[in-house]
Amino acid sequence: MTSPVGERFSEFFDKWICQLDGYLQQLVRVSREGLSESEHQTLVSKLTAHYKEYYTVKWAAAHEDVLVFYCPVWLSKLENACSWLTGWKPSMIFGVVESMRRKSVAELTEEQVRKIEQLRVKIKLEEEKVEREMERQQVAMADRKMVELVRTARRIRNEELVVVVGNHQVEGLVEVALKGVLAGLERVMKAADCVRLKALKGVLDVLNPSQSLDFLAGICMLQIQIRKWGQNRDNQKGSNPIILGELHNNVIF
Repeated sequence: MTSPVGERFSEFFDKWICQLDGYLQQLVRVSREGLSESEHQTLVSKLTAHYKEYYTVKWAAAHEDVLVFYCPVWLSKLENACSWLTGWKPSMIFGVVESMRRKSVAELTEEQVRKIEQLRVKIKLEEEKVEREMERQQVAMADRKMVELVRTARRIRNEELVVVVGNHQVEGLVEVALKGVLAGLERVMKAADCVRLKALKGVLDVLNPSQSLDFLAGICMLQIQIRKWGQNRDNQKGSNPIILGELHNNVIF
């Protein structure tokens, strides 16, 4: 059953994706028309603000119910399969940059290539840090206190400890323990989102306005196309599997 938070965010996400599609059309049009650098920068700023809005709304909703973001009903199965800690994996954007270079969409200078590589290494380390924290949260679910609490709750159910400890007391302890787990999951989610934003901003800081347009167009197209493929697959059972291996090179650019 979808929670109220999940329903609200599903509605927001549908509108957000539609707006993203609109921005994508603008990016393609502006790129073809060859407008001024200031006009390019204006559109880049609008799109980055759109992404920031997404994370602002996401974090507010997650504070109410973080679990809906670990099993999002608003995403297709394909989108969920491609997800990394409630969103896209930050390192993915370096594949988009590389596709731009290979398809000659954007000519990067040696200095830009060097900075992008430094950023890639830094982001990879931060991804690993977040993954270690997620592992710590998962392992903590089976620590000594949690195991003892599970045993106590089980014995209460079997009416072995009715005199020793009340069921309401155990339920209170369970609630406290689960609050700690949810708080940890929320921290992991926000940490992962911060790495995503840092990777996005880092690449944009290296690229010029024209290159930024091409880069953002690739990011938007990737996200929108995977969503469309996923929705089509969910609606058409038994369809042929989608091959993602050449997605960057053959679809985006």
